Amino acid sequence: MSNGRILHTMLRVGDLDKSIKFYTEVMGMSLLRRHDNPDYQYTLAFVGYGDESQGSVIELTYNWGTDSYDQGTAFGHIAIGVDDIYATCDTLRESGAQISREPGPVKGGSTQIAFVTDPDGYKIELIQNKSATSGLGL
Repeated sequence: MSNGRILHTMLRVGDLDKSIKFYTEVMGMSLLRRHDNPDYQYTLAFVGYGDESQGSVIELTYNWGTDSYDQGTAFGHIAIGVDDIYATCDTLRESGAQISREPGPVKGGSTQIAFVTDPDGYKIELIQNKSATSGLGL
């Protein structure tokens, strides 16, 4: 598996159009592709910051007729690196996004992080790019 890579993370969503709008208009991703499967009554939409051949994306899965899910306690969050975490949070807030943890240093470290919540309640961690790969400065 040394040449493997993460392709996507799948999230089940209750309102596909609302989720696509959040990830594209608020988070700045592009809708890369969408597929309806009427035989099995689901729709898949893939969103991301670039082509799937270049990096990981998010698969939004809408099971027709299901408008909410129990999130459980196992899933934590998706992490996204940003150049200016404070300006990003201001822009997200102005777009109507819910900032669930204001930007600031991670507990016990120096890396600047924040959290935003998507329409289905999934957490997205924002990490200041200059330290996004340093293990949160712990």
